Amino acid sequence: MSPKSSKSAARQERRSVKTRARNDEPLLRLVQETDTVRREPVKAREGLVKPLNDAQRAYDAAMRSSDIVFGIGPAGTGKTWLSIMRAAEAYKAKLITKIVLTRPAVEAGETLGFLPGELDEKFEPYIRPVRDALEEAFGSTHLEYLLKKGAIEARPLAYLRGSTIKDAWLIADEMQNATVTQFKMLLSRVGEGAKFIINGDPDQCDLKGGSGLLDAVSRLQSIDEVSTVRFTRADIVRSGLCQKVVAAYESPSASCYNADNDESNLEGVKRFINAGSK
Repeated sequence: MSPKSSKSAARQERRSVKTRARNDEPLLRLVQETDTVRREPVKAREGLVKPLNDAQRAYDAAMRSSDIVFGIGPAGTGKTWLSIMRAAEAYKAKLITKIVLTRPAVEAGETLGFLPGELDEKFEPYIRPVRDALEEAFGSTHLEYLLKKGAIEARPLAYLRGSTIKDAWLIADEMQNATVTQFKMLLSRVGEGAKFIINGDPDQCDLKGGSGLLDAVSRLQSIDEVSTVRFTRADIVRSGLCQKVVAAYESPSASCYNADNDESNLEGVKRFINAGSK
């Protein structure tokens, strides 16, 4: 065997070892062992999108009039959904050439383990809620075309460094998990014809060092092109039960969840997925 062939065989063996090791990751094993449910194509919604309450109306007005908009408040208030709908309208009207989606790559108190694929595939779990709204706005088939075309682009927050965002809407979600330094980097990306929509809930911060969200709101509050809209628990539109859940976590509680048993947690997730596929 020639030296060149020997090196090629060695590289192939190393890749095989890495692949076998990755297949032992809990998340990947769970995906491989579970039958995936085929989703029917989603059709784009029809009709006008209207705000559902006063907070959403203020948010909607801010998105129309300001270049940087902060949506601050609890989950279920429609911040992400409404901003996606308005960005889609702007794109369809040819007011912009691109929609950029970003969020910090911070996991909510748990480690997902190895995620296979290219950068966009690895980032997919982090943008799934935004993707669902985009499918509602464009339809799943047209959305796939726009993603391949590059008209809709998803990037981890760190990969925006050095970029200039222009003639586009940038929607930054879960920004309570961005640091002060990350906010400075993000906000200095704004170019001509750009609109930045920055959403987050300070009460759901997963950073050990603290969030830069409210710091950014405070620093930019005197700039005319910047608006801040604050949502409360009363503005939750997801469901009445969601309101009650948020209220329960806002109230003092003596109990605390402790996820020490990883195998038990994995089995619970597996039962949940299997139940959904029946």
